[in-house]
Amino acid sequence: MHIQVLKSKIHRVVVTQADINYIGSITIDEDLMNAANLIENEKVQVINLNNGERLETYVIKGDRGSGIICLNGPAARKALVGDIVIVISFASMDFEEAKTFKPTVIFPAENNKLR
Repeated sequence: MHIQVLKSKIHRVVVTQADINYIGSITIDEDLMNAANLIENEKVQVINLNNGERLETYVIKGDRGSGIICLNGPAARKALVGDIVIVISFASMDFEEAKTFKPTVIFPAENNKLR
């Protein structure tokens, strides 16, 4: 049996941009991606703490050290610049493996930079 478990989490980052005219996705600072063990094109859920919206999309690599968190395309309608979001991904694994798996969770500073 395989189950879905939390793999990665970026807890409480600020949306810095929203680009309705982009094809779609969320752009994330490469430093944050690396620290959270996320890769480009990985499926993520984005949870908006300001309005309760929850959406699924995929990750695009943003400039390293920029602090960028940009919702693109239709996702841009789900958050405003300045909203606080949580970005999470899940992994499918064997039930027994999941019992000992430790997810990567990061808590960036207010400026979306690593502490």
